[in-house]
Amino acid sequence: MKKVLVTIPEGNVKNTFLPPHVCEYLEKRFAVTWNRSERQWTKEELRERLFGHDAILTGWGSSMLDEEVLAGNDELRLIVHTGGTVGNLVDTFVYDKNIRVLSGNRLYAESVAEGTLAYMLMAQRRIPDYMESVKNGGWRTEGDVWEGLLDKTVGIVGVGTISRFVIQLLQPFRVKIKLFSHHPPEREFLEKYDCRMASLEEIFSECDIVSVHSALNDENRGLIRREHFELLRDGALFLNTSRGDVVDEAALIAELQKKRFRAVLDVYHEEPLPGDSLLRRLPNVYAVPHMAGPTLDRRAWITKALIDEMESFFVGRENLNLEITKELAARMTRM
Repeated sequence: MKKVLVTIPEGNVKNTFLPPHVCEYLEKRFAVTWNRSERQWTKEELRERLFGHDAILTGWGSSMLDEEVLAGNDELRLIVHTGGTVGNLVDTFVYDKNIRVLSGNRLYAESVAEGTLAYMLMAQRRIPDYMESVKNGGWRTEGDVWEGLLDKTVGIVGVGTISRFVIQLLQPFRVKIKLFSHHPPEREFLEKYDCRMASLEEIFSECDIVSVHSALNDENRGLIRREHFELLRDGALFLNTSRGDVVDEAALIAELQKKRFRAVLDVYHEEPLPGDSLLRRLPNVYAVPHMAGPTLDRRAWITKALIDEMESFFVGRENLNLEITKELAARMTRM
């Protein structure tokens, strides 16, 4: 039986990603060593505990698995991360040692895409505003403006796993889709979903809705700036479910204060969002506490899917659905 080291400490994260039925599912398939403490292991502790294990199962906040931790370890064959990005977890040394890497990235992406669609519909129809009005004895009035998603022009910034799911979910709404990315998708994808590549300037000036899905790395930090927000049409909708630092937040706030466009924000420069932030009070902002995805019910489901992939790996299956290649890892968010 293959040996798996689980580094996720005791607490809420473990309880949601590894509830009892998932722990049992894992222990039926592997010989498991658990982190029974309430903290993450240091790199030195992790290095010592890793010897003798075939795989490691990690979660948010795990120590970096690099040469310092892995040097001299010739037994470890698989790293499995219950989070999405592995940008803060592995470096090229892992791939140089021919250790394979799995993560919940694709499954997280699907859930974030679902959240993005929900945010678009919620904001276009101004659902929270009208629900609050009804609770307070009000109603809608003549002259109110609420819109839908059908036949709109949607701009998507960043073409990765999340945005590919978003594009698929948008298909029934007959939207026109414009894409910006430093790494454009294959032509077949563009043709299948009737998407067109565009500049940032074109996306911000011509789209009814702009949704940001860029990973946070040196290439994308501060990608969206004041000049882009100034191009947005009056009445447009801006969404960010990627990372706060992809956007110049001060410039965003300054433009939002003009009340020309609306925003749904799920991520911020500082989280939790400071109590005195204007983003909490501006009437044209829907501020959400970083919860586009995965939804809580998906956490255990994601871990179980990763366990199935682990099992597939150890029986010799080469093509793994949740594998993170060296090239993909290099493009992922690094916090």
